[in-house]
Amino acid sequence: MADHSVPEIVIGRLPIYLRTLELFAKEGKTITSSQELGERLGFSSAQIRKDLSFFGEFGKQGTGYNIEYLQEQLREILKVDRVWGMALVGAGDLGHALAHYRGFEPRGFRLAAIFDNAPEKIGTRIGDLRVHAIADLPRVLREMKLKIAILAVPADVAQNIAHQLVEAGICAILNYAPLHLTVPARVKVYDIDPVVGLQGMAYYL
Repeated sequence: MADHSVPEIVIGRLPIYLRTLELFAKEGKTITSSQELGERLGFSSAQIRKDLSFFGEFGKQGTGYNIEYLQEQLREILKVDRVWGMALVGAGDLGHALAHYRGFEPRGFRLAAIFDNAPEKIGTRIGDLRVHAIADLPRVLREMKLKIAILAVPADVAQNIAHQLVEAGICAILNYAPLHLTVPARVKVYDIDPVVGLQGMAYYL
């Protein structure tokens, strides 16, 4: 069960720490410090220590953090010490790109089902997976007991599909649709809209 007393911004930084520790391990490092992590990430060492302190003590003063141990602890905290099956809704250009992305499984996620409503796509295969009809979404999600969905559909259908996902037991949605989704408070939505990011960056140009 998640500890809702931990600030959401702290949870958002933990995957960044984990990714950096993975890079350190690839570089052959076995020990690191909050100062080294901070220098690599642009955070203060005090901020890193404070974030980690929400979950316990992982290092010793003067010796730093054992990288392998801290990776294991962060994976357990983030619940990515296992592999989560995911549904992908939308088999267009973005859906194809996501379906072929090889970075999910090494970090605890596996694409398990793909859905679309275009007749010419239903029944075709993307990699090892067959594209299901949207009409089959409730049955397939319940049979596979999936809790995570990626939404890569146009804005005009996103809310309706989000409702179907929630009704079928989905608890977390990674939303690529350019629309704010209305879902129950128990469902976590993370929005990814590249255009919004570009518009924010354009201000500084």
